[in-house]
Amino acid sequence: MLRSLFSGISGLRANQTMLDVTGNNIANANTVGFKASTTVFQDTLSQVMRGAAGANATEGGTNPLQVGLGVQVAATRGNFTQGSAQVTGSSTDLMLQGDGMFVLGSGAERVYTRAGAFNWDESGNLVAPSGKKVQGYAPGDPGGALVDINIDAIAGTLPAGVEMTSYSIGSDGVLRGTFTDDVQRDIAIVAVADFTNPAGLEKVGETAFRASANSGNPELGVAGEGARGSLLGGALEMSNVDLAAEFTNLILAQRGFQASSRVITTSDQVLEELVNIKR
Repeated sequence: MLRSLFSGISGLRANQTMLDVTGNNIANANTVGFKASTTVFQDTLSQVMRGAAGANATEGGTNPLQVGLGVQVAATRGNFTQGSAQVTGSSTDLMLQGDGMFVLGSGAERVYTRAGAFNWDESGNLVAPSGKKVQGYAPGDPGGALVDINIDAIAGTLPAGVEMTSYSIGSDGVLRGTFTDDVQRDIAIVAVADFTNPAGLEKVGETAFRASANSGNPELGVAGEGARGSLLGGALEMSNVDLAAEFTNLILAQRGFQASSRVITTSDQVLEELVNIKR
């Protein structure tokens, strides 16, 4: 059977994967905190028709004679460049300017996200749209045990008759409340995780990621500490999808698919000629 037939099939599969990745990027062009992916191809094994030979006293050396056996997808690589900022004015919307990810907890599981479209639930917990709770630290204990961020966390420590009138989240991630006695009190600190290799994170849906064997362990801390970026309240990080580049990738995937289809068609015609060589 012709090697070109199977090379064409591998081209169809690889370019279909590129089309799938590109389609997903375009579908999420307006998804808050979404990180685009790119498709990386590599060739497969090559069949050695003749090995290389070194030079000797009478003849020069010869190069190996090899025929490639197609293409395969080497990786789908995440692009973690920062997206543009969209000002919302909502005090619970948060954006990281620089490296780092928000930490979300659901039971014992922790996931990480750049999508800071948070809100308060009926119990006073700061949560993502999926219901997962935003993780942070108790006031004065950055780097300690992670806790759920709850706006009522210090209610039991307030003097009698004192209530909170407003709150804000600063660039350092500290949730501060202003109370009826004109005193500002720290309620919690938003935790920020950083990874040695963010591209190694595993997507788990809901614009969130899970640590993997190649991402490294999360380095937990607070905004502005180490390599972690600062927080911007009242704004969201939009998708970093470049539509111009994605539509170009669509064309490349389509033409690659068409070219691979033509290879299969031509190989089929050659086989047909062989079958009908004697009539």
